[in-house]
Amino acid sequence: MPAISVHPEGWKPAKGYANGMIAEGRQLFVGGQIGWNADQVFEVHDFIGQMSQALRNILDVVETAGGSAADITRLTWFVTDKAEYLTHQAEVGRAYREVMGYHFPAMTMVVVAGLVEDEAKVEIEATAVLPK
Repeated sequence: MPAISVHPEGWKPAKGYANGMIAEGRQLFVGGQIGWNADQVFEVHDFIGQMSQALRNILDVVETAGGSAADITRLTWFVTDKAEYLTHQAEVGRAYREVMGYHFPAMTMVVVAGLVEDEAKVEIEATAVLPK
């Protein structure tokens, strides 16, 4: 059974995320991914490039476990610059859809003072529920 979005009646539409997800299957917890490649090298240094790479890293882990973007039920984003994120929201949406398609799980975004890797601008962790 694919994950199903939950939206309470009478609530304004969620923009680019779900308020809740229902899923049944094997749970996969993906540790925080940053914008470096498989060799742990930053090929890009801007927010959008790092965000795209972090999402591709998540998708690589999910696909390795036998899942797809549609199996991702939750994303938690940690960003170091709120203003940079807000300034580039249209680009964020486009870049997100290029990697994840039109699948919008439950999401949380947290602004943090910094990440362990000094060059990282964003870190994203994920939860997926894979078919049994």
